[in-house]
Amino acid sequence: MLVELRAKSQVTIPKDIVSKLGLSEGDKLDIREMDGEITIVPVAVYPKKYLDQLEKEIGEVKAKVAAGEQPVFDSVDALFKHLEGK
Repeated sequence: MLVELRAKSQVTIPKDIVSKLGLSEGDKLDIREMDGEITIVPVAVYPKKYLDQLEKEIGEVKAKVAAGEQPVFDSVDALFKHLEGK
């Protein structure tokens, strides 16, 4: 799709792409250049406090798995069977 570079280095992302990706005003996009190509990728930005808490929780679960205190499932179906008490 051909777009034009405008004043202040702005481009408009075509509406069909915006709709297909479910983008809306205010969404964050990561823009990179590599080997002469520009890529634009939608990203989610989370507060550092949230990420720190998530990292802590993941560490706790990994420790439980290593100690054999956390069940590990081979599939999502096995997890659901466990949750249903089967």
